[in-house]
Amino acid sequence: MSWGVSVGLSTGRGQAVAGGGAGADERMRAVVIRAFGGPEVLTVERVPRPAIGLGHTLIKVARAGVNFFDTERRAAGWPAAHLPEILGTEVAGARVSDGRRVVGLTDGGVGGYAEYARVADEFAVPIPDDVPDTAALGVLVQGLTAWHTLRTAAGLRRDESVVITAAAGGVGSLAIQLAKRRGAGRVIALASTEKKRRAALALGADAAVDSALPGLTERVIAANDGSRVDVVLESVAGPTLDALLLTLATGGRLVAYGQASGASNIVSVDTLMDHSIGILGFHLTPFLTDRAATRVVITELLAALAGRRLTVAEGPSFPIASAAEAHRLVGSGQTSGKVTLLADEAGWAGRR
Repeated sequence: MSWGVSVGLSTGRGQAVAGGGAGADERMRAVVIRAFGGPEVLTVERVPRPAIGLGHTLIKVARAGVNFFDTERRAAGWPAAHLPEILGTEVAGARVSDGRRVVGLTDGGVGGYAEYARVADEFAVPIPDDVPDTAALGVLVQGLTAWHTLRTAAGLRRDESVVITAAAGGVGSLAIQLAKRRGAGRVIALASTEKKRRAALALGADAAVDSALPGLTERVIAANDGSRVDVVLESVAGPTLDALLLTLATGGRLVAYGQASGASNIVSVDTLMDHSIGILGFHLTPFLTDRAATRVVITELLAALAGRRLTVAEGPSFPIASAAEAHRLVGSGQTSGKVTLLADEAGWAGRR
């Protein structure tokens, strides 16, 4: 495929890298995939800058966020994917039109691992002066997911108990804080190591429980003073989901928003009816179609960061030329906090 044709990247769904009259002096560096596969398929190339039209903003990228689903897209593709492709949903940097520091969700969820990225105008949100780029990136995919799973999906009410899986991760660490701010009665964090459990407690969790199987059901109920729980935010699936479903009280809701284990579940309707409990699936993308509402939430979360009412756990930072290294670590499931790619000159040279 030629970079000069207008199909560009992710035609019909996201960021175009080619077309729009880009000339030789309008090229940029980007991390490109030309085939699906392991982290080694991520390579730095020079490609045309994205074309910007009405309703879109061009951002000079300073830092890009890395998410687990980036590793899944790289490995296996996704519906309507067109190669070559630039991954990356989240960017922080300078708005080219006025130099204002902004954070943004990339057009169509691609194009962020680059010197320049295109975002919808509504998704280019100013970053408060005292909020670092890494923290601002953390309130996008992870922050929006935590906000919606608690409020839109679970409908969390004051004094209800909440169980949060992967509590030291990007979504989990924010969900702990947002649940407490919303008036949750008891927040129970699940994590695989003592270090991660201590981190969850430091963020405000009332209890931290080993997420290992077996015995998870009993440990969670014990952590809730012997009572079953009202809400579970579940990102693992498989046996973990089965175990946590059994912790729900009458009227309890389990929100399934991830499958870190790679497993799927078959749930008995009898179980749901007999205990008057429910399972809700959650995927962020459909909620992003309401750009104005999404901007309001992002602005709210950034204001909470600026006011020290919310903390983003900072994870490892990699030079953008070492995106493959970042993907290996994120794909291993061993990360905590927000993982980012630094896109300054040192980052493009592969230097930390």
